[in-house]
Amino acid sequence: MREDLIRTHPQSPIRDPAARAAFQGPWYFEHDPAARVLAEVENAEPERVIVEGSADGRFEMTRVGTARFELSGQPCALGLYWVEGYGGGLFVSFRDETSGTETYGAGRYLLDTVKGADLGLDGGRLVLDFNLAYQPSCSYDPTWACPLAPPENRLPVAVRAGERLRPEP
Repeated sequence: MREDLIRTHPQSPIRDPAARAAFQGPWYFEHDPAARVLAEVENAEPERVIVEGSADGRFEMTRVGTARFELSGQPCALGLYWVEGYGGGLFVSFRDETSGTETYGAGRYLLDTVKGADLGLDGGRLVLDFNLAYQPSCSYDPTWACPLAPPENRLPVAVRAGERLRPEP
């Protein structure tokens, strides 16, 4: 389905029609049940911040909390941001040990409620499924301005789940 959207949607991240028609991806890691975690959410005093973006973009967001969880046996945390533009919603991006080699160097998106990726709560904890992580539009075309993962959202593990760069042949 994502392949069809990338190839046919008027707002495809691949702007060049010939490149869009020839696109053979996206590519994914194998599904990993252990990549779905439940996070404890610590609310924070809302703080307006600027999140750096690609293509000289800057995005105003409100930091609203932290999600704490364990992944691959490591304690992890991700800042939770509320998007002020293009429809609002909770937004979580991240970088990990695969960033820049197996996945887009500037990170991937995990949660964007305006795009329907919010899996809600389970037992009062936030559901985060890294199998659903996807690369931002700027990974396909550098002219897109995308919010990048803030420094606090660098995970100390390799997350081999979700969308990835094209694998080596």
